[in-house]
Amino acid sequence: MNGRPEKILALQFKYLGDAVFCTPALRALHEHWPHAELHVLVAAEAAPLLENLPWIKKVWALPRTRGRARVRDSWPLVQALRRQKFHRSVDFGGNDRGAILSFLSGASIRLGPVAARPRLLRRIAYTNPFPAEQLPEPWVQRHLKLLTAWQVPALASAHLEIAAAPGLAGEAARLLPGNRILCHLGTSQPKKEWPPHRWAEFYRLAKSAGLALAFSAGHNEREQALLAELKKQEPEIMVLPPVADLRLFLAVLRQARAVVAGDTGPLHFAAGLGVPIVGLFATGDSLTRAAPIYRPEQIVAGAACECDRRLLNDAVCRAAHPCMTSILPAQVFAALQKWI
Repeated sequence: MNGRPEKILALQFKYLGDAVFCTPALRALHEHWPHAELHVLVAAEAAPLLENLPWIKKVWALPRTRGRARVRDSWPLVQALRRQKFHRSVDFGGNDRGAILSFLSGASIRLGPVAARPRLLRRIAYTNPFPAEQLPEPWVQRHLKLLTAWQVPALASAHLEIAAAPGLAGEAARLLPGNRILCHLGTSQPKKEWPPHRWAEFYRLAKSAGLALAFSAGHNEREQALLAELKKQEPEIMVLPPVADLRLFLAVLRQARAVVAGDTGPLHFAAGLGVPIVGLFATGDSLTRAAPIYRPEQIVAGAACECDRRLLNDAVCRAAHPCMTSILPAQVFAALQKWI
């Protein structure tokens, strides 16, 4: 390396929550090669999640449109990456976009997961292909297992880790005043959402105990409709306005006394920020992939139902008694009391 510190590029091109789930693996890389420059390449919307971690040298933000490659827009960034002369790259996402950018980065050693019969793209993209069937289902353990190809040891304590921009604390306090517990209703998939009538019951329990709550959801129309439905049932509740700026939303989460939510980005963001959480999990993919990073006292699990496996890729639970509905407000309230 001609006396220069080794440079490592990590890539993750999935959803916002996936960027948080790769932080234990990023920490493992940093601890294994503490003098290396660690760079991370993510979709532009995920960059705020990682940009305030002091042990990451640089976060590269790639603009993207879901379902459509933007090669012309990406090429200047690819050229800038190649000028860095990375020694290693690791693709945690394992999708086509990550494979292509791994190859184009120019890194000498390129690690990534591949299926038993990889397509030509994957065979070319990675110099260190790792059999995907050997990777465990839980996201965090999956990423750490991938790094064993480089003899990177497991962490003594794996936990999610992000940081909020300190300069936004004042504005965040105005949005979420008074040491409140923040309840986030929406998720990316309706089957992972606790229904508004359950939230209303939980609100009444918390209010009777003298707890101050606030409610939020994503800024899309469907998630805002969940808040509107809850507001109909409990008109006096405090509802946060939609916060489209992720940097500001992270600062709001950091202000919360605790966060209660389903398997969604804001729950995982709060955990990474060190805020006490209560996570509501019922669908099979949530319990097997996301929940294992958390301690038992941080989780309330619902009953299993048919959306566990047969409908894994369906965004809506179509069972007569949806699994998230099986979670009772008293269970969530009891879990919250352990943190307050």
